[in-house]
Amino acid sequence: MDLRNIAIIAHVDHGKTTLVDQLLKQSGAFRENQAVAERAMDSNDIERERGITILAKATSVEWGTTRINIVDTPGHADFGGEVERILSMVDGVCLLVDAAEGPMPQTKFVTQKALALGLKPIVVLNKVDKPAAEPDRALDEVFDLFANLGASEEQLDFPHVYASGIGGWADTELDGPRENLDALFELIVKHVEPPKQLEKQDEPFSMLATTLGADPFIGRILTGRIESGKLKVGDALKGLSRDGDKVEQFRCTKILAFRGLSQQPIDEAIAGDIVSVAGMTKVTVADTLCALDVDTALPAQPIDPPTISVTFGINDSPLAGKDGSKVQSRVIRDRLMKEAETNVAIKIEDTPGGEAFVVSGRGELQMGVLIENMRREGFELSISRPKVIFRDVDGQREEPIEEVIIDVDDEYSGTVIEKLTGHRKGDLVEMRPAEGGKTRIVAHVPSRGMIGYQGEFLTDTRGSGVLNRLFHSWAPYKGAIEGRRQGVLISMDNGISVSYALWNLEDRGKMFIGAQEAVYTGMIIGEHSRDNDLEVNPLKGKKLTNVRASGTDEAVRLTPPVRMSLEEAIAYIDDDELVEVTPKAVRLRKTHLDPHERKRASRGA
Repeated sequence: MDLRNIAIIAHVDHGKTTLVDQLLKQSGAFRENQAVAERAMDSNDIERERGITILAKATSVEWGTTRINIVDTPGHADFGGEVERILSMVDGVCLLVDAAEGPMPQTKFVTQKALALGLKPIVVLNKVDKPAAEPDRALDEVFDLFANLGASEEQLDFPHVYASGIGGWADTELDGPRENLDALFELIVKHVEPPKQLEKQDEPFSMLATTLGADPFIGRILTGRIESGKLKVGDALKGLSRDGDKVEQFRCTKILAFRGLSQQPIDEAIAGDIVSVAGMTKVTVADTLCALDVDTALPAQPIDPPTISVTFGINDSPLAGKDGSKVQSRVIRDRLMKEAETNVAIKIEDTPGGEAFVVSGRGELQMGVLIENMRREGFELSISRPKVIFRDVDGQREEPIEEVIIDVDDEYSGTVIEKLTGHRKGDLVEMRPAEGGKTRIVAHVPSRGMIGYQGEFLTDTRGSGVLNRLFHSWAPYKGAIEGRRQGVLISMDNGISVSYALWNLEDRGKMFIGAQEAVYTGMIIGEHSRDNDLEVNPLKGKKLTNVRASGTDEAVRLTPPVRMSLEEAIAYIDDDELVEVTPKAVRLRKTHLDPHERKRASRGA
C-alpha cells in the first residue's frame, strides 16, 4: 500500500482528538456496531477527566489504496517534550486552528518545531460552524504566523480546508456540501509526500525510538519510524545511544503495527512505516535500534531544557502511612527514575540526605499530572513549592520569561494588566480588542511571577478569562518578586477538628478543612485575613454547664471550606511550606511542624 505519515497539531482544545475520531470512523476503522468512546485516542483516566491530551499516540487509517499513519499530539506546552520527539516520525503536519480564536500560543510553539524540520503543513480551519467564527481572519493570522516563524516559500504556499471536527465534514470551499471528510483525506494523500525512507528498503535496518511503553505480557515496547531496511520477528538487533555507544544487543520478539485503535502483530515491517518493537531491556527513547553491522546512531531532535523544579520528598507527617502503601524514599526514587526514562522533558537529581529528589520539568501542569498519577498508584509524598531554574551566562544571572496571552472581558482588563505589570514584573507587549467584547492582552512575564497566578486570575475575571502561556526567552534576572500576600492559620494540636472551634475561627480567615477531619501540629488549616501566620486550636469544644440558658444552643452553621485541587495547592504554598499528598487527601503543612523549630528557621533565614 501507499504510505503517508502525518501528525495533527493544534492549541489545546481546538479539536484535534475529536477530528481523529471522525477520521477513524469515516475510514472504516470501526465496525458499524462497534461501541467506541468519544475522544477514543484519550485513553488514560486523567486525559478523560481533564479533557486534554497528555501523551502523543499513533493510529492508522486506510483510505483507498493508501495507509495513513496519524499521530495525535498534546496541545499543552507543558507536554511539549512529547511533540518535539514525535515530529521526527512524520512527513507532514495537519495544523488545526479554531476559526473563532485564530492561532494561539501553543499553535506557535508546535508549528515552529514543525517548520524547523522542513515539514509541509496543511491548515484545517476547524469549528467554522461556531457563531463567532471568522475563518478568513484566522487564515490571514496563520499566514502571518508562518511568515514570522521564518517559513520557506514552499511552506507558505500551504493548502487549507474548512472543517467541523464534531460535524465530521471538511470542504475546500466555505459553502461546500458539508457531507464528509473526503476533501481532507484527498488533500493528505496529494500534499504529503510518501516517506523518503521507502527508497532505503535494501539498506541495513535502523530506527529511532521516539516513545516508550510497557506491556505486562511482552515487556518494553519502543515505537518509532523505520529509517532504513526491513525488520522480521527474530532478527538480532543492537541499541546505540545518541553518542553511538552500544547499549545492548537483543532479539526482536514482536513487531506491532497500528491498525485503527489497536496494535496488531505483523511478521515483517519495511522502511517508512511507524511500528512498535519488543524484546529489549535497556534501550530507551532517543536511542537507535539497528542491525548489528550499523555503527552510527541516527540524529535525535534536541529537547528544550526544563524551566521549573519541584522537590519530591517522603511524607513525614504524623498521618503518614495511613492511606498509601508506597512511602519509602527508595520506592519513590525507583518510580521517578522510571518516569524519566519515558518522559524526556523531565530530569531527576538526588538531594544530599537521600530523603528527597529534585524533579525538573516544563510547568506546574506537567508536575501535577505526574503527582496525580503517583498518588493513584498508592504513593505518599511531600511536595515543595515550584522553583524556577536560572542559568548563568558570562557571569550574569538569567531567568526564563514567558509570553502570556490573555482573552478577558473589557471590564477586567485593568485589574489583569495591573497584576501582571506590577509586582509580577511583567512587560505589556500588545493590547487589542478581540471578538465578543473581549480584550486580548499579550505580556512578557518572568516564569517566577506566573507561579500561582492562574487561580488569582480566575477570581479576578470571575472565571470568564482565558490565559495561555508559553516559554519565550531568557532575560537578565529582574529582582525579587514577592510571594503570597496573606498569612496562614496553623493548627497547634493533634486530633480531630470540632465544628464549634472552626465556627469561632471564621472571623480569622478562610478555612481549608471542615469539621471531623484529622489535623496535626504544624498543619495549615486556613488562610489568615492578615499577612502574618497565626497558630490556632481547631480542637477546642464548647464548655458545658448544667444551667440552661436561652439562645445559647443554636446549631453551629459553618461556611463550606475552600477545597484546593493538587495544582492549586502546589501553587499556593510558600517556600517554608509543603503539600502532603496521599491517595485520599491533599493537605498543606509547614516544613517544620514544631513551632520552636519554625522560629529558629525563620531567624536563620
